[in-house]
Amino acid sequence: MIADLSGKSALITGGASGIGRGISLALASQGSDVAIADINIEGASKVAEEVKKLGRHSIAINVDVTDNSSITAMVNKTVKEFTHLDILINDAGVVGQPNWFMRNSPSDEDWDLVHQVNVRGVVKVSESIAPMMINRQYGKIINIASMSSRYGSADLPHYAASKSAVVSWTRSNALQMAPHNINVNAICPGLLWTPMFEQIVLLRSRIDENPEFQNLTGREYFEKTVDALIPLKREQSPEDIGSLAAFLASDDAKNITGQAIQVDGGRVMV
Repeated sequence: MIADLSGKSALITGGASGIGRGISLALASQGSDVAIADINIEGASKVAEEVKKLGRHSIAINVDVTDNSSITAMVNKTVKEFTHLDILINDAGVVGQPNWFMRNSPSDEDWDLVHQVNVRGVVKVSESIAPMMINRQYGKIINIASMSSRYGSADLPHYAASKSAVVSWTRSNALQMAPHNINVNAICPGLLWTPMFEQIVLLRSRIDENPEFQNLTGREYFEKTVDALIPLKREQSPEDIGSLAAFLASDDAKNITGQAIQVDGGRVMV
């Protein structure tokens, strides 16, 4: 067992696929009940069923983290179902408007949506949960950032900027919550083959002028990128992120707060 989360309850935004799904299953495997919140309710429902097969209670919730009333409804439904909330995972994130990967540079609309979801969404959900955690004098908040928050991105500057903001918010929120025995940390994933990264590959394989990266399938392009950039020469997985999230959500990590931890095979060393 990575960490004992018996008797705990968690809310995960963006839990319908990819990293969010990996975290949901990791927390459940360590004993936590899990509410799966996502704008994709069909995907969230499927993950909730997977959690139930692990013997834990789970519900799926439709949420738009840019909408205050939707956030309030999500929180109310979670508390009604679980009576309390111990763990919040802010994983909901986007890279742009539909078909963003067909543009060589992000549009104003891409910038606006990424900020609303990736930054303001994290802040809004965290602030909506804060009063009940403060009242209980206990809580674990984990925000999903990105390794791009550490070094920027030439082709996805709006995304890298949003994830840098998530890291900065994590540190500020950790200072706000520390007097109330609430830990706030961020995880910075590396290269994972998720639905989001499949779209990133569509962009990069189209604009990359390196002849070694031409005429490759998306998966082949991804594997060559991992080999070129990751010192450990292996991709990361949603399960990797889930394992760290489970630890940070446990009382074994009670003295860790305000940190942004890389899970990237050595891509960024700080």
